Amino acid sequence: MLRTSFNGSPFVGVFASTSEDCLFAASEVDTEPLAEELGVDGVYTGTVGGSAVIGSLVEANSSGVVVSGDAREDEIERIEAATDGAVGKVSGHVNAVGNLVLANDDAALVSPELDDEARNSVAEVLDVEVSAGTVGGVEVVGSAAVATNSGVLAHPRSSDDELEALDELFDVHVNVGTVNYGTPLVGSGLVANSSGYIAGAETTGPELGRIEETLGFV
Repeated sequence: MLRTSFNGSPFVGVFASTSEDCLFAASEVDTEPLAEELGVDGVYTGTVGGSAVIGSLVEANSSGVVVSGDAREDEIERIEAATDGAVGKVSGHVNAVGNLVLANDDAALVSPELDDEARNSVAEVLDVEVSAGTVGGVEVVGSAAVATNSGVLAHPRSSDDELEALDELFDVHVNVGTVNYGTPLVGSGLVANSSGYIAGAETTGPELGRIEETLGFV
């Protein structure tokens, strides 16, 4: 594991995202140690829609990458060059895709605010089953949880029904936790795949233990 901050911010999940194969990060992020920790060969650094908050604007798995509707064609072309999968904008006026979609290689949970067209876009590009729901009672499911092919770490106030829905959808170990000394929106401070993870610099030892147990690193 790697604990770090980007430009002094421990909210690493705001500025970076990953799949099993590719890391997506803002231009100012030193990606070499991150890519090594995550075991990825592909790296995209830059912006989406001119913005550096990549983690809020991208969600990816081994099949594809969904990006903000504001993504420019030159950015999409560079993302395509860094990955082997499809790249597509989520239909409709959707900006913070990374906050609204939670995915691994087998499934995706999307915010209830995404309409049918947007959900179909996610299903097609990521080639997964898609379900809509909340995590911890919030609709920004990509911020409220982190999903890999090995586990799902969810908002600490997730209900039993929400945790059961995550278990049924993703079919991996599911548990609750926090990052950065009690932050419940775990996706804001954690970037992970099945090979490794990057946590915000303020994440405590007990929080790291829960991350490692839930995502299968112990």
